[in-house]
Amino acid sequence: MHSTSLKWLSLVAVIWLQAINGTNTNFPAYSSQLKQLLSISQIQLNNLAFASDAGKLFGWFSGIAAIYLPLWLVLIIGLTLGVIGYGVQYLFVINQIYSLSYWHVFLLTFLAGNGICWVNTVCYVVAIRNFLSNSQVAVGLITSYQGLSAKIYTNIVDVVSPHNKAKTFLIMNSLVPMVIGLVVAPIVREIEVENPKHSNVGFALMFVITIATGIYAMMSSLQFFTNKISSLGILIGIIVSLLFPLLLPIFMKIKELVKPWNANKESVRVYHVTIIDEENIEDNEDKESEDCSEVEDVCVMEEIGVKLMLRRMNFWLYFLVYFLGATIGLVFLNNLGQIAESRGCSATSYLVSLSSSFGFFGRLIPSLLDYFYRISRPASLVALMAPISCAFFLLINKTDNALYISTAVIGVCTGAITSIAVSITTDLFGTKNFSVNHNVVVANIPIGSFLFGYSAALIYHKEGHGNGKCMGMSCYNITFIIWGSLCFLGTLLALILHTRTSKFYSHKQ
Repeated sequence: MHSTSLKWLSLVAVIWLQAINGTNTNFPAYSSQLKQLLSISQIQLNNLAFASDAGKLFGWFSGIAAIYLPLWLVLIIGLTLGVIGYGVQYLFVINQIYSLSYWHVFLLTFLAGNGICWVNTVCYVVAIRNFLSNSQVAVGLITSYQGLSAKIYTNIVDVVSPHNKAKTFLIMNSLVPMVIGLVVAPIVREIEVENPKHSNVGFALMFVITIATGIYAMMSSLQFFTNKISSLGILIGIIVSLLFPLLLPIFMKIKELVKPWNANKESVRVYHVTIIDEENIEDNEDKESEDCSEVEDVCVMEEIGVKLMLRRMNFWLYFLVYFLGATIGLVFLNNLGQIAESRGCSATSYLVSLSSSFGFFGRLIPSLLDYFYRISRPASLVALMAPISCAFFLLINKTDNALYISTAVIGVCTGAITSIAVSITTDLFGTKNFSVNHNVVVANIPIGSFLFGYSAALIYHKEGHGNGKCMGMSCYNITFIIWGSLCFLGTLLALILHTRTSKFYSHKQ
């Protein structure tokens, strides 16, 4: 048996991993400079953004590895892929390696993107296994911190080397995850605790810390805030906020040391509650099986493998909703640097930081809702898809305010869908094969990254008259109309998915 404090410490560990693992999200902050350093076209630059997402096509390898290998080893493999992918690119950019072609850089970016999948898989598995009855809450908390990655790295670069962003981002992307990963690797594992009860006080405290962190991140992204506080001051504040979650395992450890005699009383109480709960669970399972057998594909209560999952209509609806919503949002964020440049907006770092901060809150919102009130997750998808569609149409307005508002809205909704998706996968297809199933679901991201990103690059290239650089609203207006229309279609598909699963979620509540 392990202590409860160690279980909460494992949650803190994956929070730190998530906070520094979104290395692909800071790509827009240095993409324009990388384009110049490599002397490549917009289409080639888009291919590099696609390469990072394409790593997810083989993310299911990490899912299989998580079944058969220790989680710490899966973590180290993912971190090593990131070191190689970004590290070799850094050596190339500083002219320490001269023999790399563009396609070598593409493959290295692909490798780094795949490494992110390995680390994410470890984080999700630890959160779900250690907090099974509150998996959505735990997953929502940790994934919200991944929304901070772009802001963290942007602040580090602003302090270390603001004029050589591409080089600094590449070396930071390589070293920071490995350093943090080696520190937390010993505690990133499944923690078995005799008492299965999860403390509501613990999650409440974690929510307070997380919300405070999000508010600080959002406020420090606003221009009036950055004019008053230095980049170093903002970075120190972010680091301190990431240390605050340690208060929870420390509190739990003190509680264990001060009141050890409560353990026996609690064990007796849990024993009686477990007997009662087991009887209730058996009755509920009988009812669930009976209800779900009425409409096979609408109410899923079984553990489903990949082959069976791919034959389910709900999977394809879910896949397409993600594809036409969060994936398009991610493509927009990947192209944020070029979009801002084409509109004559020089505040690219500000926009990346803004999207990161609002994405943080977006990822946290589903967890908060699930903690206080359980609602149908497909219904949440409907509510999130519609604003993304509206945001793309708003981008047709040429003002900077329209760009800022749309970036914030897309950041919030994309982050929320990303967080909800983890729980929908477990809801519809079970937890046993989650590590493989969810990596199959997110394979839609590289597909969408290629299709949507490549089409946007072609339009950009055409409007730029083939000279490699396009300036003006015409560079992306047609793209925004297409993306907004596709998101609207995704909203309708989300409504169909909600209708098909409404019986299951009403029964689940």
